[in-house]
Amino acid sequence: MARLKLVIEYVGSEFSGWQYQPGQTTVQGEIESVLSKLYNQPIRVLGAGRTDAGVHALGQVAHFDCDAGFPLEKLQPALNYHLPRSIRIHSVASVPTSWHARFSATSRRYRYLLATCHSALWVPFRWERPGDLSPERLRQSTELIRGEHDFSAFCVAASRQENNRCRIDYARWFRYGPLWSFEIRGNRFLHSMVRSLVGGMVNLAAEDRDDNPRNLTMATFTDMLREPDDHRNPFTAPPQGLYLVSVGYPTTT
Repeated sequence: MARLKLVIEYVGSEFSGWQYQPGQTTVQGEIESVLSKLYNQPIRVLGAGRTDAGVHALGQVAHFDCDAGFPLEKLQPALNYHLPRSIRIHSVASVPTSWHARFSATSRRYRYLLATCHSALWVPFRWERPGDLSPERLRQSTELIRGEHDFSAFCVAASRQENNRCRIDYARWFRYGPLWSFEIRGNRFLHSMVRSLVGGMVNLAAEDRDDNPRNLTMATFTDMLREPDDHRNPFTAPPQGLYLVSVGYPTTT
């Protein structure tokens, strides 16, 4: 029995998320279907993490077990030939059977794209939200989330676990004209955590006007990190701006 690692890129707006769902078109389901035909046996693919409908990936990682029977050097081109054009396999590699795409991961990196203007072309790939944002408030809120915190206030309530602490090693906003890019890397992320963080920070940094009131303050944002059991962030950014950029593993992998 061999274990193979895949690095995958996909357009999330084409699918009902990563995870297999009966009657739905999902990334996991599409890859499993092709692999099962190539190996002439049922194949189960396990990903480093789930992405919701509309969320994209530049470097999702997954693994699967299989019996010998399909040449390793031919697997990547065969997968890309049979898969939908919205899914691309960047690499295939053999890994030890003890290696796990999810449990061996040490970090995950996400990117969120937000534009303050409208576009005909890029609508499925970013959050288009006209209006100025305060660079200083974005910087201050980003500094607050770095380090280890209980992020219970920034995830789907039904998905909260016994331990909701995550360590954020890197977080920063960049601006390129009308385009804002939020980069974040951490050891783990809760369900919808990045989108919730972005939604909260954008609300905090938005210009305050009659038709777009700013509801959060730096104090309330801080309270959601310090006392998560008593608070919940009500602002969640839409999925199309979110990208799973890469998954980190020990250098020995």
